[in-house]
Amino acid sequence: MERNIIDPRLIPGWGMDADPANDPTYPMKKYTGDDRMRSNWERPYLQSAKTEILKSTERPYLSAVFGTKIPPSGLSGALRRKAYKFSENKLRRWLLLIFADRVDSLGGKLADLFHLRIPLFTNDRGWRVLAKYKPGIFAWKIVQRLIVIGILIAVVIYIAG
Repeated sequence: MERNIIDPRLIPGWGMDADPANDPTYPMKKYTGDDRMRSNWERPYLQSAKTEILKSTERPYLSAVFGTKIPPSGLSGALRRKAYKFSENKLRRWLLLIFADRVDSLGGKLADLFHLRIPLFTNDRGWRVLAKYKPGIFAWKIVQRLIVIGILIAVVIYIAG
């Protein structure tokens, strides 16, 4: 297999930030001289994984820093594990991750009910803020929901009757 070796100097724009006189941030930036040392940095120690960390198929290694607060668990965790098996450019990956978020949200609401706490649906949906700052849009959303609920009740009565 023959490799095409390209001289970087032939690529338009390559190294355009190498010349300090051509720095677009010049008037605002306080130049210390350390900026030119960024290519000689030492890689920091990698964070160790104590819980399950999901990583992209495009990245062979874990990121240097990642969150470890809550590992994936339950149905939403299974959906996330399945989603991370697909490439980042696949729609099914992102739809599975969105669905996993919805499942996790529902699980949180059920956990609230299980612990005898009433979930704050109005806060979760942003209705309180919407009512305060955009009352017209809030009223229209309430009307829309009442219409949909009315149609559903009418359909159920029609089917049952």
